[in-house]
Amino acid sequence: MPATFTHSPAETERKEPGIGGKPPVDRRPTGGGGGGGDDDRKNERRGPRELLHRIRFFLFSGLAGDMMFFAILVALFFARQAGTHMDPRTHEQIGDWHPVLLPPILYLNTALLLLSGLTMEVARHNIFREIDVLEEWLGMGHPALRRTLPWVFGTLGLGMLFLAGQWVAWRQLTAQGFAFNHWSTPASYFFYVITGLHAAHLFIGVLALLVCSTLMRRFKRIELRQIAVDITAWYWHAMGVAWLALLAVLAVGQ
Repeated sequence: MPATFTHSPAETERKEPGIGGKPPVDRRPTGGGGGGGDDDRKNERRGPRELLHRIRFFLFSGLAGDMMFFAILVALFFARQAGTHMDPRTHEQIGDWHPVLLPPILYLNTALLLLSGLTMEVARHNIFREIDVLEEWLGMGHPALRRTLPWVFGTLGLGMLFLAGQWVAWRQLTAQGFAFNHWSTPASYFFYVITGLHAAHLFIGVLALLVCSTLMRRFKRIELRQIAVDITAWYWHAMGVAWLALLAVLAVGQ
């Protein structure tokens, strides 16, 4: 959804009433006379929309690096899966990849993460709801904050449940005899590495949600609240997409 920021109402020029008087005229920042055009453009470049675009650029650059890292990890996963060693008795090349049974709770965790993506998108939609933004700009309370904050907390709770579910999955895999140690099979080793690195990234997202919920109550300007929610939402959605891809790799690759 495109970002919606509030703008100051156009300055109005009024004439003294009388014969020949002109009605109020909107004076809009068209870069016209007075030499104020350059100043208007500079102020626009320093405005909240430009700040949002700048922060999005840095976020997307970091996420692109993360996605490349996960892609390299997946390539190593399939390369190791095709690895073989020579049997000293038969002198034949045999595979040493022993698949592990994925804990069923992973699919419940996936449902929780998908639901959290939905709640985060609802929060993002509410913070940009134009009628609420207008009311806040006019000083008529904080309707956008009241509508958004519960959904942010809901996303936070679902994210923590996902992390707890991942811990249960690791415990279940350990109970099957695939502990994460020097005796780990290649399949179980990659399972722990892939799910563990994603959990670490999602934990950063949980921290971002905590910071976002705090800043939303501290920021007085609605534009800054919009930026905080928007950036957190983009990161959260990226982690959801990454998990779907990684789960597909684990399910198909095993």
